[in-house]
Amino acid sequence: MYDTEEKSKQEKSKILVVEDDADILQVLSVFLKYAGFEVRGASNGQEAIRVVPEFCPHLMVLDLMMQPVNGFEVLDWLRANQLTPPLPVLMLTALTHLKDQVHGFEEGAIEYMTKPTQPSALVERIATILSLSVEQRTLLQRKRIDEQRKVVERLYAPQPDEFVY
Repeated sequence: MYDTEEKSKQEKSKILVVEDDADILQVLSVFLKYAGFEVRGASNGQEAIRVVPEFCPHLMVLDLMMQPVNGFEVLDWLRANQLTPPLPVLMLTALTHLKDQVHGFEEGAIEYMTKPTQPSALVERIATILSLSVEQRTLLQRKRIDEQRKVVERLYAPQPDEFVY
């Protein structure tokens, strides 16, 4: 699946998976560990905020719908604490609305995937994100925001045959 040089780079990468569904957390952890990542799990946003400073992950996989602290609140906390370098966040959620995607990107996430998804697709996306420089990640995030905003504009723009009051 991965060549040995790529695998040795990934062994150094720490992934924090924040997911309130224990079964999903376990499956993702197993796949990521098998791919050569060091993985730590958190069952909610409050736990994630506690774990980030001690674990120092290279990337966070973040569910959005959790209690007592949800994923958007975790993104707010990350932005307010200005980690250096910025912690890339991949949102993995059942929320499929475009407004949720735009909000997540605006709050600092670099990627958005919806559940259910193939764990192998998640591993590939993580490997791709980690292979990017901080500057490339920033450009990717801006590109995602621009793409989503354009889709929103197209959806809500008046159509030529539409009567506007």
